[in-house]
Formats: sequence, C-alpha cells, structure tokens
Amino acid sequence: MAKANPQIKAEPRTILGRKVKNLRKQGILPATIYGYELDPISIQINTKEIEKVFDEVGESGLVEILVEDKVLPVLLRNPQYGAVSDDLMHIDCYKVNLKEKITATVPVELIGESPAVKAGNILVQISNEVEVEALPADLPDNFEIDISILEDLEQVITVADIKIGTDKVEMVTPGDQVIVKLEEPKEEEEPLPTEEEVAPGDVPATEQKGETEEGGEAKAEEEKAE
Repeated sequence: MAKANPQIKAEPRTILGRKVKNLRKQGILPATIYGYELDPISIQINTKEIEKVFDEVGESGLVEILVEDKVLPVLLRNPQYGAVSDDLMHIDCYKVNLKEKITATVPVELIGESPAVKAGNILVQISNEVEVEALPADLPDNFEIDISILEDLEQVITVADIKIGTDKVEMVTPGDQVIVKLEEPKEEEEPLPTEEEVAPGDVPATEQKGETEEGGEAKAEEEKAE
C-alpha cells in the first residue's frame, strides 16, 4: 500500500512585493507554485505547517498543495531562512509531472557506530546528500549508511556503497564520490605561555623595563626639573 502524501492547504495571495513582510509577521509564508504545465500561482501558507511538513519530507518527498479546487503535487525546494531570526522566509513549490522522471537530491543519514571512531579516530562526512533520478512518487526520503563497517583508517564509504533497494531509482552522483572517511586525531598544540607565566629573565632585554631603565627615566626628570 502506497503511503499517503502530506497535504498543505494554501490560499491565493494578492499581497505582493515588500508588503509580504506583513504576512510573515502574522505567521504566514508567501510562496509561489510553478512548474509542469502551470502558470505560476502566488499563494500563502501557514508557516508552522509547511515547516513541519518540510522537516518530514525534505526536498525529495512529494507534497500535495490544496489551493481552491486544485490538488497540486509539488516538491519543496530551496528553503531560505532569515539571517538574524532563522525563520523560514521562502520556499519553492515545484509542481511535477507524476509520469515523468526527475532529478532530485536525497539526504544521507549515518547510522551505527564505527569501531575506528571508538578507538579515537575522527569521522568526517564529506557528502550529506546524493542526486538520484526517479518518478516523483518513487523518490526515497533518505539513504541510510551503516558506519559500523569502518574498522580502520584505510576504509571509506562511497556512493557506490549505498544500497538503493529498488530498480525504480537511479543514482546520478558518481559512484566514486566519498561519503564518509576517517582521520587520525590531531595532536593538541601546547598553549603559548601567558604573560603571567613568563619569567622576567625569559623576556628579551629590549622588552624588559627593569629598575635601571625606569630609575634612569625618573632621575632624568628630576634633573630637568632642577
């Protein structure tokens, strides 16, 4: 049984330009639906609702947007967030043709524990997503990679190691692209001594202000005053 796609209710939007900031203050996200056989439609959506759906499906999960009497299958893409508030400011709603294959990015999630990491080495994730081609309804939510196979520094996990699990999805990212590798822990550098830790004898003579120098300056001032 095929899983049901998340649905989001939207309303046609008449507020355009800089005035859309007033919508955002009300918790409403201005957006536009565009794509396959569709003239762009300006819409507005409850921000919290679309954030929740996007957290669930990412950029590869099919979403149905209900606007007026239409049910439009879309992919949510290119989220943009405020520089200061980190609030969602914009997201693309790309209408797809359910009968036509498309290219999309799918996130990679690491599972398991690596013996090499337990031994003190550092796990470095080079790529956190890959590109695939499939019908919109066949796009996977994510790919899981088990890092428990990493037992020594010589091992890496590449795109070729990803198990797709279906012939309906074709990998586009090259198979030799590294997803995860290991590195030796970096040696900690000894901290430089602080000013309090430096003994007077360790300071170069040009940087020292001993009693002779300070006393000489004081004596010169006294002679000048006389």
